[in-house]
Amino acid sequence: MRKHVSKFIAGSGMLLGLMACSGDSLNVVNVNDPDVARAYATPAGVEGVVAGLGVQLNNTQRATESVNTQARILSGENIASVANFGMAARSQVPRSVISNELGNDNQAGNLANFNQFSRVTRTASNAIAAVNRLIAGGNTIGSPAQDARAKAFAYLILGQALGNLSLAYDSAAIVTPVTPSDEVPGLSGAAQVNAAALSMLDSAIAIANSPAATTGASGFPLPTTWISGVALTRDGFVRLARSFKARFRAGVARTPAQRAAVNWASVIDDATNGITADFNITLGGTTGWSAAYDFNQMYVTGGWHAVPYFYYGMADVSGSYDAWLASPVASRRAFTVITPDKRWPAGATRAAQQAAGPTVALPPGVYFRNRPTGEDVPLVGPGDSQYDHRRYGAQWLNSVQGAYTDMSKTEMDMLAAEGYIRAGNLAAATTLVNVTRVKNGLDPIGSVASATAPYSTDLSKCVPRVPAAPSFTSTVCGSLLEAMKYEKRMETAYTGYFIWMADNRGWGDLVEGTVVEWPVPYQEMQARQKTYYNGTNRAPKGTYGF
Repeated sequence: MRKHVSKFIAGSGMLLGLMACSGDSLNVVNVNDPDVARAYATPAGVEGVVAGLGVQLNNTQRATESVNTQARILSGENIASVANFGMAARSQVPRSVISNELGNDNQAGNLANFNQFSRVTRTASNAIAAVNRLIAGGNTIGSPAQDARAKAFAYLILGQALGNLSLAYDSAAIVTPVTPSDEVPGLSGAAQVNAAALSMLDSAIAIANSPAATTGASGFPLPTTWISGVALTRDGFVRLARSFKARFRAGVARTPAQRAAVNWASVIDDATNGITADFNITLGGTTGWSAAYDFNQMYVTGGWHAVPYFYYGMADVSGSYDAWLASPVASRRAFTVITPDKRWPAGATRAAQQAAGPTVALPPGVYFRNRPTGEDVPLVGPGDSQYDHRRYGAQWLNSVQGAYTDMSKTEMDMLAAEGYIRAGNLAAATTLVNVTRVKNGLDPIGSVASATAPYSTDLSKCVPRVPAAPSFTSTVCGSLLEAMKYEKRMETAYTGYFIWMADNRGWGDLVEGTVVEWPVPYQEMQARQKTYYNGTNRAPKGTYGF
């Protein structure tokens, strides 16, 4: 379809060229042809550009061809046997480098997020500059409040786009409203891009809190089309921006040492003043907003998705996870997870668990389905699994539309809990970790003297059970730290962007040899007339001996 459209446009361009050479040329403006200058020239045009930023960012984050899809595989959040989107290649153990050679098999996915997020930074920056020009010229979109609303939202999206680039790629260009529209900035390292993202989010917060944001009509709340289905108030907007600051500040670390060096006091401050409930958006239908993999493709049977046992298996209290760990990687087989965790299907046998979730629309609060045996795709090694993640099963059955959790409240709670653990405030961390533990049937963690010692010795009910050094072929009850990790993994799976990958690399939990960041795609390097390179920054053997 796209090829046909491209040919048509090219043909039209040639036709217009011929007409321009004739003596009867027509000076007619084609209003259907994209005109960047015209889009930014009028108040309505500028606001229209701003209004479209949210969907551009969202659909890029949720695309099937993306580093986010690949990162979910590499971080153990997902596994698949099909070759599409680089999933089969990234599922392989031992891990390989990320090829960035000309024509590599995953070039589309490697480029997509870099390209689209970079475009969003440019569009958002141009929109902010356009609002500033209107104001400088004595004009307005409608009122000071309406101007402030537009600028704050554009800064929010700009900060997210830069933040996402800093999580995934080793370098990117930093584009801000002071960057001339015809300038191509050089590449900056991920830490610098992350700092710029935090600065843009600070600008969003400052503008939303400014007197101008309450002067005149048509200010906050945001129109529901700007963030699909959500009419953010000023307070809600500021809380969301602070939540993204907490995510990006902690998530940019590539190693445990870098994670430890994060300004955790700032993370705690932002996370505890962030969102107060799950931040959900409406996808599908006529909204134009989508989650191409999370809402759609992962629900297709036949190898498009399964739940791997590396981290999810820590829910098991039956001993089957221990036996799985003790088996050679190439001969590991699927097993039934027996756990008190209510997010898993109830039942002591596979048949009982299948009966508890006969359709993909699971009971409220249940995230995992023990799939019908006939839908199994037997795989050799760690990819063999009985389970699918089906948090959005009801939406899948509802013509792929409904609520999607863009950011969970637990994500913020666990960022704060991690900060408290690092600061030695174990009581505060325990309180936060217990919120979702108790809600989901797990035993509450009591007073502990250490964040890293087992919180219990009762293997029959403690969750998580983590691989024990030095052999990593059996498990022990997890610590407060491990309980925090487990809760964050359970509640952030198939939400947000790059969460599991950012956490597991920063915690030192990745499978040995996993690449922790993507190189700047070769297409971008060629355009800059620079040498392209492969992704070779790889994780050592980590916490669990994987």
